[in-house]
Amino acid sequence: MTPEEIAKLPYRPCAGVCLTNAAGLIWAGERLDTPGAWQMPQGGIDPGEAPEAAALRELHEETGLVAEAVTELARLPEPLAYDLPHHLVPTLWKGRYRGQAQHWFRFRYDGPDDAVDLDVHEREFARWRWMTPADLLAAIVPFKRDLYGRVLDGFDLR
Repeated sequence: MTPEEIAKLPYRPCAGVCLTNAAGLIWAGERLDTPGAWQMPQGGIDPGEAPEAAALRELHEETGLVAEAVTELARLPEPLAYDLPHHLVPTLWKGRYRGQAQHWFRFRYDGPDDAVDLDVHEREFARWRWMTPADLLAAIVPFKRDLYGRVLDGFDLR
């Protein structure tokens, strides 16, 4: 695909979760398909699904945590978009999107770590851990680093 073709593609609607614990650390999972690449829970918004419902669904699918286990602390007022590197566009989402426009929510989790179950749905993460904001920014794939910085700034986490 040419850069011009990619620029004409829409963004995939998505919801993201910044899950923090009582110590202010952020939940991150290492992608199963990209060792060394860590991210917060996130995923596509289904047709007709509200962004908050998508965020809670993705949180459950990726961490095993249910909506009743978390408390919403904040949400960013507008979705944040990022572009994929051009070489990934044809392979991800069948070349239909240039990147994602993500609605971000911050939830607090005060329960036990052993309640996290990466296998409750189709497994996406090899492992997980609580990270400082600086560690998260260092571990995220470079093309999402600016977006994650904007998310952390929006939630006053750095």
